Amino acid sequence: MTRQLTDSEFLSLIGPGDDLIVPIANGEPFRLLDILEAHAEELDGVRIHQMHALRERDYIKGAFPGRLSHVSYFLSSATRKAYHQGTVELVPNNFSDVPYLLTRTTKRSMVMAVASPMDEHGYFSLGTNADYVAEFIGHVPFVLEVNDRMPRTFGRNQVHISQIAGYIRHDAPLTEAVAPPAGEKDIRIAEQVVGRIEDGDTLQVGIGSIPNAVMGMLKDYRHLGIHTEMLTSSIVDLFEAGALDGSRKKTNRGKIVGTFALGTHKLYDFLHNNPGVEFLPVNIVNNPHNIAQEDNMVSINASTEIDLYGQAASETVGGKYYSLSGGQADFANGIRFSKNGKGFICLHSTAKDDAISRIRLNLTPGSVVTTSKNSVGSVVTEYGVADLYGQPFSERARRLIAIAHPKFREELEFEARKAGFFN
Repeated sequence: MTRQLTDSEFLSLIGPGDDLIVPIANGEPFRLLDILEAHAEELDGVRIHQMHALRERDYIKGAFPGRLSHVSYFLSSATRKAYHQGTVELVPNNFSDVPYLLTRTTKRSMVMAVASPMDEHGYFSLGTNADYVAEFIGHVPFVLEVNDRMPRTFGRNQVHISQIAGYIRHDAPLTEAVAPPAGEKDIRIAEQVVGRIEDGDTLQVGIGSIPNAVMGMLKDYRHLGIHTEMLTSSIVDLFEAGALDGSRKKTNRGKIVGTFALGTHKLYDFLHNNPGVEFLPVNIVNNPHNIAQEDNMVSINASTEIDLYGQAASETVGGKYYSLSGGQADFANGIRFSKNGKGFICLHSTAKDDAISRIRLNLTPGSVVTTSKNSVGSVVTEYGVADLYGQPFSERARRLIAIAHPKFREELEFEARKAGFFN
């Protein structure tokens, strides 16, 4: 029978050049990582692979070169500065591809993850997570950090005791994420999106002031569904308002589907022992083919700037890396083949107190395209909606200029004519 591990027993499982995989957000095992850092000088070429780390750590800052290092698949406040200082590697990806990437490019030596306590059948639950690690259950050794505060959830995130190399106990509060309050521009953008949502639609939304504002305006809707990578606290509010039952979904009917959750304790309490929520691996949730199976799918994502071709740069700010692609392109591609699917890329029309237009002739030098011109659906600012899919460049430019801030429209039109978008 697998048993609780001592620190030395855990360390004995790790060999030279091992690749250790850690889940996103609250799946991050703080105590196991503490042990690794405390014994980093005993390690040899060990790499930790993770999206969106929660805590800044010495190893992330490059304190143990050649011993312990971090490979990121999505930057966070804990890794952003380190990446720009050269102590973190960043691997480009679409979220749906991460299990495949890790299979192809790493040893997959071990998964280290937080889990809820074992049930009477011998199963641990990965709680707020399935993400990329759930795909490795039964194929890769797992070491679990069992936390009484992790909610027990359902789906393909169940790990049997026979599938783990061992576990430790460490009870700690889950990290909370609160959406910033919606400003006037956020509300105006949200109103534009909500006006195009209908009863029975299935939603993909993330965290942030605009998605939160959208969700807050949907409480009088009915029969909405959720198929999203990230479950947030706003979902609980919609469910309690009676707007959300998933009864018109084509897949996973009646179920709230996600691949990880990050929000407040209200969300975590809602998830605990809730059979109405299914956590599935990201290569299922974010697979464009699976997204396309949902009729009336609505995707709501954010960007930092967009050019007149319709290219959305959503992972860089001012030409410098801030995050990474996440699942934006996954859903943009899936939405295109969903019957009555609608994809919205939302952004404020300006930045820096209206000094800079976020709608530009060309993207800022150094910016990276997240959603391509071929996949973009509709772009939304506080000045309206520009439906771009299937439109020629000339019409795209006209529609984007129409939703730019008024002070920049004349300049954008002049630049567009000069660049040959139209005469």
